[in-house]
Amino acid sequence: MTRTFYSLRYFNYRLWFVGALVANVGTWMQRVAQDWLVLTVLSDDSGFAVGIVTALQFLPVLLLSPVAGVLADRLPRRKLLIGTQAGLGVLAAGLGVMVLTETAELWHVYVFALALGVVSALDGPVRQTFVAEMVPASDLPNAVGLNSTSFNAARLIGPGLAGLLIAAVGPGWVFIINAVSFAATIFSLTLMRTRELHELPHAARGKGQVRAGLAYVRRRSDIVVIMVVVGVVGAFGLNFQLTSAVMAREAFGKGAGEYGILGSILAIGSLTGALLAARRKHPRVRLVIGAALAFGVTMGVQAFMPTYELYALLCIPVGLFSLTMMTAANTAVQMSTEPAMRGRVMSLYMMVFLGTTPIGSPVIGWVSEAWGPRWSVGVGAIASILVAVVAALWVKRSWHVRVRYQRLGRPHLVVEGPGERHAHQAERAERELAKATLAKDEAQQGSETA
Repeated sequence: MTRTFYSLRYFNYRLWFVGALVANVGTWMQRVAQDWLVLTVLSDDSGFAVGIVTALQFLPVLLLSPVAGVLADRLPRRKLLIGTQAGLGVLAAGLGVMVLTETAELWHVYVFALALGVVSALDGPVRQTFVAEMVPASDLPNAVGLNSTSFNAARLIGPGLAGLLIAAVGPGWVFIINAVSFAATIFSLTLMRTRELHELPHAARGKGQVRAGLAYVRRRSDIVVIMVVVGVVGAFGLNFQLTSAVMAREAFGKGAGEYGILGSILAIGSLTGALLAARRKHPRVRLVIGAALAFGVTMGVQAFMPTYELYALLCIPVGLFSLTMMTAANTAVQMSTEPAMRGRVMSLYMMVFLGTTPIGSPVIGWVSEAWGPRWSVGVGAIASILVAVVAALWVKRSWHVRVRYQRLGRPHLVVEGPGERHAHQAERAERELAKATLAKDEAQQGSETA
């Protein structure tokens, strides 16, 4: 099996990948159907109402992520995932029934959006950390890359399929189909071979666990740098739904169809970036900074494109570099974090990553109205370039980075900083855990044989 799909050799991860792909397609379908329902059925083409729904879905991530991280570190992760996936399915089904029975009102959608946000906030950290239990530590970058591949493949399929289904049977049935899609993830989780899981250590009950997670991140300057870069780029650069819409409609005079095409072309670049990320063994902070810089530069060039076709073409490298940055950041944080702290650290990372986009969106929207649509893209490009350059200069000045020439094999430069050192420590901890688990299994088998 090629390096790109190497993690699929593990039975548990194969089950997870297929189940997650089905559920991700359903989630993208519901996003489109929900926006369409609010915009065309429950309001008079109110973009503000759609914005309220989006904000309500993201708000719980900002408020609940630290608590969700503690739960991910403390509770059995597979069982917690089954619970959150069931909750998401029940909420999708409930909204679908209300739409089909024509009892849904706008405030109902607001309530369901908030409830979905709460469950999603609990689901996010455990979903991220559970990947490390399905594959050995050495294959974690590949597994994270394949997760991104699944998400972006669903992004290519889901919106188009949702459009066809909305036209054929209406948005209510799209919600019902999404509810059923969560059964695929739950079914895959129940079929897993628990003996083959590399269970991470669980945090003991106690006070101050959220503060312990915050203190751990404060001591780790490499994680702080990643969060700052991802947070700034997320706030001002990753507003593709907004910037693509205003560029297609106002700068190029195009309609909804051309706007949708921009999203699909962007997903092509993202999918390519995810496949390349799956081949990468040890992403580091420098890759996050470099990808953010490349993202800002290509986005800046895109802002000046004179025609729709050239703008659409630039969506491919923009999608590729944005996905490279996100996947490298996710993997670098996970691999360099102690297993017992991983849930809390990933919850803080997701709070920064997901929480900054809805904060930056109104700013980018105001820029578009005040200065024009091209500046909505340009401001994101400038912010991404600036944060990447500042981060690179700070890293160069503040870290004890060692660079040496490696002659063995293919000659190359080896750069070692705090990210590399913490990653080595985390890998050693996971190898020791794997050895202890293996020894325990062998002892148990020996006692059963005796």
